[in-house]
Amino acid sequence: MGSIGQGSSQELPVRGKPEASVFGSAMRKDFLFDPEWRNLNHGSFGTYPTAVRTKFREYQDASETRPDVFIRYEYPKLLDQSRDAVAKIINAPDNTCVFVPNATVGVNTVFRNLVWNPDGNDVIVSFSTVYEACAKVADYLVDYYGTISTREVELTYPIDDAEILKRFRDTVKQIEAEGKRARVAIFDVVSSRPGVVFPWEDMVKACKELGVLSMVDGAQGIGMVKLDLAAADPDFFVSNCHKWLFAPRGCAVFYVPVRNQHMLPTTLATSHGYQPKTVTRNVPLPPSTKPPFITNFNFVGTLDNSPYLCVKDAIKWRQEVLGGEDKILEYLWDLNKKGIEIVADKLQTEYMENSTGTMRNCSMANVALPIWTGKKGPGAKEGDSVVADEDADKVFHWLLNTMMGDYKTFLSLFIHGGRFWARFSAQVYLGLEDYEWAGNMLKEISERVAKKEYQ
Repeated sequence: MGSIGQGSSQELPVRGKPEASVFGSAMRKDFLFDPEWRNLNHGSFGTYPTAVRTKFREYQDASETRPDVFIRYEYPKLLDQSRDAVAKIINAPDNTCVFVPNATVGVNTVFRNLVWNPDGNDVIVSFSTVYEACAKVADYLVDYYGTISTREVELTYPIDDAEILKRFRDTVKQIEAEGKRARVAIFDVVSSRPGVVFPWEDMVKACKELGVLSMVDGAQGIGMVKLDLAAADPDFFVSNCHKWLFAPRGCAVFYVPVRNQHMLPTTLATSHGYQPKTVTRNVPLPPSTKPPFITNFNFVGTLDNSPYLCVKDAIKWRQEVLGGEDKILEYLWDLNKKGIEIVADKLQTEYMENSTGTMRNCSMANVALPIWTGKKGPGAKEGDSVVADEDADKVFHWLLNTMMGDYKTFLSLFIHGGRFWARFSAQVYLGLEDYEWAGNMLKEISERVAKKEYQ
């Protein structure tokens, strides 16, 4: 075997031409699932089809066959192909797109590069539904510098987009009234828990009006909602390709418009792309004519970055086998909305939605379990159970372990508004019958909680 481009196959293994019936349980054989496992939680870690796995292994093999040839010379060319492919999907110039291992690294790269004012007036604004790892980036900066503070906008769902924007604006005004400045705001494309669409495009507009930098955490984004970054024009944007786009872990597209690229002089970790201000150092890599931003992220130490190269292959597979992004999203959104209604009906509870119906315009939805913490809240039914506040964590982990052990599945659970909720992930290898099964499973497991089996 030679390296990529020297005798090895460039063709992506595919099943056949796209058909209307391609979606649903028939797709399971194209993935690597245990036959006993029902994968209802694609949103946490994603997965990828066997065809992409074949390309993944091919790149790894090539890097071992002739390491220097591949890593120094062939890898950058293949990386450019993936950057070009992903740039088209999100409608962004290719010179604004690079890859990082995951969304958390992208957020860290921005926050750790920003030059914070020493006067102690810089404030990082987030929402109470912020992904915890990203919140801890801000926590670390507060602890490290001692001159930065954070402000969290409280959200309890369901809530309308207009109210979210109002609370953000009111928070920024309050910060300014205190003599401080809202320096940067971090917010989602689709929040993690609960899994709901966030009004991120309108938030970017609000940030521009208020003079706040926008850090968009699109960890749940590419491959499950339409993205047009040229139109939205955020200051910084990152989205995991290993979740909904079918690239191997870990891989995220990191978008920074040209106007802001000077704000990020180093990668994490600092590597050969960094340009020192006071000295000149040799770079033991082939010369590049690419912009400094691209060169900086091309090589960040010796890592297995084969997942980055698979992005173009994942996009090609989605086009050739599934019929392209529009068909995929049409199926996912329809399954997401119809499926969660089936589950809620079986549980005799409710699914999470706002008055304008925007929260489920994605591939994730949330259903309430008939289990409350502390006491029953508004809308509770007579048959609902209540667990003591001090038992909530025990019940939480009992539910997860019982789902995995007894039912061979997993759902992301969370407590919101005083009750347990389950987050579902629609995906091309699932159908309505999976939601029927899941509804019955959740009903049964909730009844087991009512019988206090967790004790």
